[in-house]
Amino acid sequence: MNRQYRVLIVLAFLYPGMIHAAPAANVKSSVNRIDNSAKVREQLILPYAFSTDTMGVNLGVGAMSSGYYQDQMTLGLTGFTGDVSSGIGGGVWNFMLPKTDRFFLSVYGMIGYYPQQRAYADPRESFIDQHMPLSGSNHSSAEQYLEANGSSNWFDIKLEYALPWGATEAGGLVNYEIKNGLLVSAPSGGSEWNPLTTGASVLVLRQFNRYQSFEFENDKLDGAVHAIELGILYDNTDFPINPSYGSSQYLSISHDAGWLESDSQWSFINLDVSKYFSIGPSEYASQRVIALNFWTGYSPSWELEYNDNNDRRVTNSAPYNEGATLGGFYRMRGYDQNRFHDKAVIYGTAEYRYTLKGNPIEDIRWLRFLHLDWFQLVGFVEAGRVAESYKTSELLSDIKYDYGVSIRALMAGLVIRTDLAKSDEGTNVWIMVDHPF
Repeated sequence: MNRQYRVLIVLAFLYPGMIHAAPAANVKSSVNRIDNSAKVREQLILPYAFSTDTMGVNLGVGAMSSGYYQDQMTLGLTGFTGDVSSGIGGGVWNFMLPKTDRFFLSVYGMIGYYPQQRAYADPRESFIDQHMPLSGSNHSSAEQYLEANGSSNWFDIKLEYALPWGATEAGGLVNYEIKNGLLVSAPSGGSEWNPLTTGASVLVLRQFNRYQSFEFENDKLDGAVHAIELGILYDNTDFPINPSYGSSQYLSISHDAGWLESDSQWSFINLDVSKYFSIGPSEYASQRVIALNFWTGYSPSWELEYNDNNDRRVTNSAPYNEGATLGGFYRMRGYDQNRFHDKAVIYGTAEYRYTLKGNPIEDIRWLRFLHLDWFQLVGFVEAGRVAESYKTSELLSDIKYDYGVSIRALMAGLVIRTDLAKSDEGTNVWIMVDHPF
């Protein structure tokens, strides 16, 4: 198989909450860089350029600001344009509602137009020959996809509540102090596993909307999602932005009742578990961490419908980019975005995170606006599988694998990563905000 090298730039100036593979909830915190005279305030304005095989050359600018109105609140805005593609997005994250100290509101979204959008999916109304695998299934070909120019728009609104126990017993915010990007104040969790005494627990209610179109020469396909997610997070790590020990668990259920122009009714149950082990500093590393993640999900609404020829189609399923989906910048990074999807999914990964003591740009005056605290070298392996049923015999057979390396940096309080991952279908490079877990 020919190896294809692809680059996807995901706009790093929108907060990690814009990407929906990660848990929708997070610990509400303020971070004070004790070597920063502005205290919790951070801001960054950065022009950027990127080029991909499908999008060509694009120019853009992004900006973020945190800690100016409320210590934990972040504002983000970005825009880009190219020969065909264009997009603009932004949002407000973690705004503490007036007269409360536990309710936080986030509103964010993006509208864009992209050339050669790719969906590993079958047209929703089409029956697929019984001898052909469904597009996106574990046994499907990498050549089974829809591709055309079109729009991709999304909008989310999220309400979170910090539960009154553990690290947030006295209030919804957890305050951290860091020096050179490493935690120097008391950790919020990790000493024991007990939500009532350590770590932070957060309830989340998220309403999310998606619209995507594919403009073929003689036809147009489009679809929409208007769904709700209800979840609970227990983060028992020492420092959620860059954990070195402890664990986190997230359980949620999503449902689309077919409101407005939604394509179908569907439900999806999700469990995401992470564990971190610190193995201490070394001669050249200020921090060495082994990070493990397990994710699984199941769609009870997903069904197969058959016609008289025994051909089939999927009904009451989440769209190809929601639900039991693998591939892309969070899970199975060696495969295309949303390469695999089905009724059930299982996934696991291990990362070795090596945070360098030295900062090669620390004394470069004209780069100080990046507020860069450290660089981190990462090696990772991943394994995952989608299936038509939640059976161990199926989920643990013919598993997909990939592996890769990553360079990460803590800039203005955000982890920015560049991942290179290799699978049996090619090699991908992703530029993204936040650790994948």
